[in-house]
Amino acid sequence: MARLIIISAPSGAGKSTLVRYLLTQDLNISFSISATSRKPRGEEKNGVEYYFLSPGEFRERINNNEFLEYEEVYPDRYYGTLKSEVDRILEEGFNVIFDVDCIGGLNIKKIYGKQALSIFIMPPSIEVLRERLEKRGTDSPKVIEGRLAKAEYEISFAPQFDVTICNDDYDRARSEILKIVTDFIQQ
Repeated sequence: MARLIIISAPSGAGKSTLVRYLLTQDLNISFSISATSRKPRGEEKNGVEYYFLSPGEFRERINNNEFLEYEEVYPDRYYGTLKSEVDRILEEGFNVIFDVDCIGGLNIKKIYGKQALSIFIMPPSIEVLRERLEKRGTDSPKVIEGRLAKAEYEISFAPQFDVTICNDDYDRARSEILKIVTDFIQQ
């Protein structure tokens, strides 16, 4: 039976880096590309980083029940996981890995139950998170404050996940997540 691996974390906790690492390992996993109604940034391409939809297309797909989960993060700024994307990966014989927000991750877990493993990546502290977000250099101080406030809220969901990994030491977190995911897939 194919497995689903859900990775969630506050912005800056290292979730995307850990997901990219897992994709380089011999785990027969494929990344579930999310859909968004935001415009592509820089060199982003439709069907690679995201499936880019207009706000109207996104709402139409919501009305057609085409999402496993979705969220309107800001007015007309949606993010979500298309059922068709997960079905495509499973039909190709791969395990699925998700990089999703906490609520989306918990919703996917509810749908798939024991077939899915939910992992929460915990930042070492809010201060370390602040430093990481500032080092990125991609957000204004106001946006960083908003991300930190959201991070505190998201951390409150950690106990609902199957596993929590503290990313205070990248090498340790990387080896821990690899062992947990490998054991889960081999069950």
